[in-house]
Amino acid sequence: MFSSFMLNTWIVATAIAFVAAFVGFFVVARRSAFAAHALPLGAFPGAAAANLLGIDPLIGLLVFVGMGVLLLRQLVRMGRRDVGTGLVLVLFLGVGALLLSMTSEYAPAVFSLLFGEVLGVSDADLLPILGICVLVVVGIVLYFRPLLLDSTFPDLAALQGIRASRMDLVFLTLLALVTATALPVVGAFLVFTLLVGPPAAAQALSGNPMRVLALSVIFAEGCIWSAIALSYWTNWPIGFFVGAIGAGLFTVARSYRHWNQRQRNFVTV
Repeated sequence: MFSSFMLNTWIVATAIAFVAAFVGFFVVARRSAFAAHALPLGAFPGAAAANLLGIDPLIGLLVFVGMGVLLLRQLVRMGRRDVGTGLVLVLFLGVGALLLSMTSEYAPAVFSLLFGEVLGVSDADLLPILGICVLVVVGIVLYFRPLLLDSTFPDLAALQGIRASRMDLVFLTLLALVTATALPVVGAFLVFTLLVGPPAAAQALSGNPMRVLALSVIFAEGCIWSAIALSYWTNWPIGFFVGAIGAGLFTVARSYRHWNQRQRNFVTV
């Protein structure tokens, strides 16, 4: 499990889980889970286009998530966010299906793009992925306070001169970068789990932002590490374990919160 051929897997998975936990904190705080689901699937045709053209998949992913962010912002201005997000989702899924149908490796390509290929991270892929993760961390450090204020108290943020449209663009850009790096590793479907499951579980256990962030990182790292180990031992897809552990974390956290509230109410009575 800790052999040399697994080294890139552990490094990349750890970095992706770390940045996904931080961006996921804002996904949950801004109630943007639908966007976190749509952008990974919106990046899906980018990898398909790269596969068709024979170029680095990361380039195609970055191009299409960038297009997705711009298109999503424009559609949101024209109507409700959920409608705009849904339109981006169906449009990009249709384009992805078309591009994949033109390749000679239809089934393997679909499986890899949708469910990831964590053992397929090469040395050439390692540095670009880590570079983007560092870029996301820098963006979070620079915009953490205004993004947190805009996500939790938008009226107060507006009074302090923080533009909601700018923070929305910053948030979507960070989300797009995490999506582009994580999709080749855990797949379009499972990026959503890392972005929502651990942060939502952390938020269910605490109302303190710093504590929620710390718990989000712990849960995300535990989720991806456990998934890799279980996948190695059982030869089952890593995506299954990421999804199951993420859902399990949220269920346990919510159950504990509900039980704790009942205990407090009982003591009060």
